[in-house]
Order: sequence, then structure tokens, then C-alpha cells
Amino acid sequence: MLHAITKSPGGKPLLLTLNNISREFSLGETRVQALRDINLNIQRGEFMAIWGPSGSGKSTLLNVLGLIDSPDRGSLNFDGQEVRLLSDNELSDLRSHKIGFVFQTFNLIPVLTATENVMLPLQIQGVPIQQARERARHWLSKVGLDKFHAFRPDRLSGGQRQRVAIARALAIEPSLLIADEPTANLDSRTSTEIIDLIEALNKETGVTCIFTTHDPRLLDRVPRQLKMQDGVISDDNYANYLMESK
Repeated sequence: MLHAITKSPGGKPLLLTLNNISREFSLGETRVQALRDINLNIQRGEFMAIWGPSGSGKSTLLNVLGLIDSPDRGSLNFDGQEVRLLSDNELSDLRSHKIGFVFQTFNLIPVLTATENVMLPLQIQGVPIQQARERARHWLSKVGLDKFHAFRPDRLSGGQRQRVAIARALAIEPSLLIADEPTANLDSRTSTEIIDLIEALNKETGVTCIFTTHDPRLLDRVPRQLKMQDGVISDDNYANYLMESK
């Protein structure tokens, strides 16, 4: 169901709007409230980090933003669509065309080359093979891996595998890039390189980028930082972000 896209206080269109979002899980006979009445606006083109200790709710929030998980209460508007009004097929279509995912474990298919891994989501969408191959090579070049296009994952370093994962996520030309702890399995130097790469692609393409991290050293590189604590947003430098983005 389409609605008019509202704008943020900074005057930019909003990609995501969360109103009173809550999410609970069962651990045996115990109910754990992972998210508590979250209210959040995210502009198109933002580059944002969600951080906090283990169990703070940051991964649950990321999964809700990426439409992987559904809240128990509250409303989520994505790109002008009220998510709770979508059918399962419409939700799946929205995810496959408008959201790219990057994971800490890379999730590459071992028997496929870098090019073939990047091609995969395009082929699932029905993009012709030659066009999918050309787009895959384009994005591998964008992440600095043009010379490694024929390599399988076992011949790539951790940083190179993550670059392939980023190329795969962006090959569908999404509105939103979601990255769950994308530097967790990388050394500090490579971690910085990956975040710098995501930032550069954010600026070049305008894709909204949101990633989680437990490493506070990476936060200085991110204009907007959202801190989670016990299922709530305990700090959001949104006002500073608006001033810097004008």
C-alpha cells in the first residue's frame, strides 16, 4: 500500500520510518524484550552505524530494518510502503529488489567464482546471464577486485571475500544496504578499509547504508551513530548528523 514519502527535519526524503516498534523472543519459559518501543527515522542516503554491547538489541533492530524479522508491535514504513500491509510475496519481492545484505561470515558459495557469486541474486531476479555477468564484473571492479573475478572464495583473503559480498549486495542496485558486523572476522586495518569502502560507495551511489558493530574504533568514520542498550535507543547523534549533512 503506497503512501506519500515524508521528509525528515533536514528536508531529505525518508527511506525508513519506525513507530513504536517492539520485538520479543522466548527463551524457555522466559520472555526477552529485544526491542522496546523504537521510534526512528532514516533518511535516504544515510551512512549509519548501530552499536552497543552483546544483547543490546542492535542485531534485532537491523533484522527489522532489513525486513528479515517482523516486529510484534508498531509500524514500519519502507520507501513509502507500510510493511505490515504487504503479503509474503510482496515482502519477499521488496527484499530481493531493494535491500542488499552483507554478513560477517561472508556467505559466499565455495564452488562459485567471485563473478558467479555476485551474479547469483541477479539470476534469481531473472536477469539474463550475459547482463548479470557484466553487472557482476562492474561491481567487482568497483570494490577493487577486477583481477580476482575468476577466483573462488578459498583463494581470497577475508577482506577480499567481504568485498565480493559487498559487490553482490550492491549488484541488485538496492535502496538499502544492510551489513551485520561486516568487520567482525577481519583485522583492524582491513576493518577500516571495508568501512571506508562502504562509505565511498554510499557517497557514489546514494544507497542508504546501515551496519552494526561492536568496535567503537569504527564509529569516528560514521556520521550518524545509534547506540542500543537493553532494547532501546540510548543515544542517537541525529541532531549533529542533520547539521553536518546540510
